[in-house]
Amino acid sequence: MSGEYSLSDVLERIYHNQLALEAAVMELTLQIEQRDSAEAGENIRAALQTIGENAGHIKQGLARMRRLDIG
Repeated sequence: MSGEYSLSDVLERIYHNQLALEAAVMELTLQIEQRDSAEAGENIRAALQTIGENAGHIKQGLARMRRLDIG
């Protein structure tokens, strides 16, 4: 299997997509909050916190996969 399509590479690209989506949602959240929708902003921020926590686990898992040369 080519290194370009290895499991760890594919998972890393998914991780990068997750970060990009998180940034895009944060931009939308800021706009929503500016329009006096504080409750919606709080709900979105709670979801973003989960995304951030999961991103940390994903990043650690990817680092471990690379160290163990898995994927």
